[in-house]
Amino acid sequence: MSAEATAISSVDTLAEQLSTYLDTPRINQVRRAYYYAEQAHEGQMRRSGEPYITHPLAVARILADMKLDHQSLMAAMLHDVIEDTGIPKDALSEQFGEPVADLVDGVSKLTQIEFRSRAEAQAENFQKMTLAMARDIRVILVKLADRLHNMRTLGHMSYEKRQRIATETLDIYAPIANRLGMHSLCTELEDLGFSFLYPMRSRYISKAVEKLRGSHREIIEEIRGKLEEKLNERGLPGRIIGREKHLNSIYNKMKFKHKSFHEIMDVYAFRIITDTTDDCYRILGAVHSLYKPLPGRFKDYIAMPKANGYQSLHTTLFGMHVNIEIQIRTEEMEQIANNGIAAHWLYKNDNSAVLEVSQRRVDRWVQGLMEMRERADDSLEFIEHVKVDLFPDEIYVFTPKGKILELPGGATPIDFAYAIHTDIGNACVACRINRNLGSLSQPLQSGQTVEVITAPGARPNPAWLSFVVTGKARSSIRHFLKYQKKAESLELGKTLLKKSLAGFDYTLSQIDEAQRQRVCDHNQAASFDDLLSDIGLGNRMAYIVARQLVSDPGGDSGGSERPDDRGIVNIEAGGHGRGSMTIRGTEGLLVRFASCCKPIPGDPVVGVMESGSGMVIHSDTCRKLPDKDADRSALTPLKWAKDITDEFSVELRVELERQRGVIAEVASAISLADGNIERINVEEQNARLSIVSLVVHVNGRRHLARVMRRVRNVRAVTHIARVRH
Repeated sequence: MSAEATAISSVDTLAEQLSTYLDTPRINQVRRAYYYAEQAHEGQMRRSGEPYITHPLAVARILADMKLDHQSLMAAMLHDVIEDTGIPKDALSEQFGEPVADLVDGVSKLTQIEFRSRAEAQAENFQKMTLAMARDIRVILVKLADRLHNMRTLGHMSYEKRQRIATETLDIYAPIANRLGMHSLCTELEDLGFSFLYPMRSRYISKAVEKLRGSHREIIEEIRGKLEEKLNERGLPGRIIGREKHLNSIYNKMKFKHKSFHEIMDVYAFRIITDTTDDCYRILGAVHSLYKPLPGRFKDYIAMPKANGYQSLHTTLFGMHVNIEIQIRTEEMEQIANNGIAAHWLYKNDNSAVLEVSQRRVDRWVQGLMEMRERADDSLEFIEHVKVDLFPDEIYVFTPKGKILELPGGATPIDFAYAIHTDIGNACVACRINRNLGSLSQPLQSGQTVEVITAPGARPNPAWLSFVVTGKARSSIRHFLKYQKKAESLELGKTLLKKSLAGFDYTLSQIDEAQRQRVCDHNQAASFDDLLSDIGLGNRMAYIVARQLVSDPGGDSGGSERPDDRGIVNIEAGGHGRGSMTIRGTEGLLVRFASCCKPIPGDPVVGVMESGSGMVIHSDTCRKLPDKDADRSALTPLKWAKDITDEFSVELRVELERQRGVIAEVASAISLADGNIERINVEEQNARLSIVSLVVHVNGRRHLARVMRRVRNVRAVTHIARVRH
């Protein structure tokens, strides 16, 4: 039979397959798309030597196996037409309508994506893929089917191409298929990717599986027989299928879970497919009466579906000296488990509630991707967030009202807060886990009820970035901090500039717009706000900008600035402005307290501007500050606000005689003076004396004096002093 005749018989076979779920006019539209594509690809061949049209036809067949709608099948037939034959999108639009042309255009754009180039290019392309998915999820379904057929025929490619495409499949496409709940397609992509990336390992595992299966056949048949007998005895409908372990999954369990091949294969897996959800639970009872269930191995994904819409009951039994894994689900759940979001088109006419939930989850996921895309600073940051969401090992937690939220394994209460709403995450200050106060950084466990406590005016803590795991939480925190830093640098810059202008007997309102613009141009700043931000960040000196603002437009632009070897910016010529800047200790990201001298309210303090990171507050007597008066002119005089209630860390060194219970006595003395101990460290000096290093929280010098007096009164204490490095 000629290639042409084979293709025609294949399109007839496809039409026959489609007649099981599509009407004749729709099947004819698919046929029309096929003939159009055949003409367009006339004379083009694949690497295997077959006519090119065999590829689009194979892609359409994969989608037909999933019972996808006629527009997706038409797009499958035409998916390479724009890319390979130069036919424009408008021509397709005229012939087959806007939706089909949009799908083909979307798939063409994804086909141009080369993921394994540089990391940045890969990330850029992932963004394009997200946009395509957001417009129409079917674009990615056609692309996944296209990738599957290419993987099935990858053997004809060069070694380098095989490696690149297999890696890309395992990194990007298989996880997306998994996230969309398309289990069958995902496992085939994984197994093919694995076999091309590691051909030797794949062959070795495949042979070992075949050998083992032969010797296990009797046990498998015996277990199946007993299960069937039990269902018949109870009058329960259900077909029993043996479940195959996939090569890639065996390899990953051996590699990452450090399990031996025999440990993995000594589990016998079955799936029981029945009619209704009620039957699922009845069958569960029946199998539990046949073999003993293993404690802690039962999972109810019917009541709590996975993030990708998957539903099933999972139980592990112990019988006939082996472990037996059983999944129980309905026909509809089986369709969704295998085809995920693709099953949506199959059940579209049934108004299936399960599918609606599944569709909502996918919509929510794609919507979440779009939000992250808007927030991310760059495409690399975006892909870092998305990869977390593509490999979720889910946990399920409850809101206080009983709503279920799925989160990736390792998620914390902060991730939970952001999953509810960005504003709740931003204002989170504490949480209750199962009604008890819990730590914001502790990983949550499935089944816990989490309540988020918020406070008006609260803001995300930069430390959260070290433990959050969801892309949404990470991108929201970074986004907030970026804008907070901008706002704070602007505010701090304005304060410092006003103070410097006061030294020249000027106020900011006296500087007209033209002069501001001249100074901006001179400093190559895009706007006056940018200039203020730069002052706040420590990148420019307030004094020099002030002098430029008050000097004659045509005159000297005043002064030069140069960082000295301590990173402190010096001013050549001129003194500083009058008065001091007031600090409260809660200024945020750009005003920090030096860890060397740990200043507290009441200590004389000065500010040092550090390039790019704002102001660091030092004690006036700190050894790290410059000695020369000329150098000290760069320091900002500061004064403390009157009503500070915040706590500050102070280090104390206590010498004491060694006695039983003396450390407890010192701790008790500190607490009687309302001090909080952050850290205590005992250094043994000799058999008679010990030195204790303490870090205590106090709210000022008076409070510190009270704490030190109490400690001094402990009889064993011979000396106490505040440590300043």
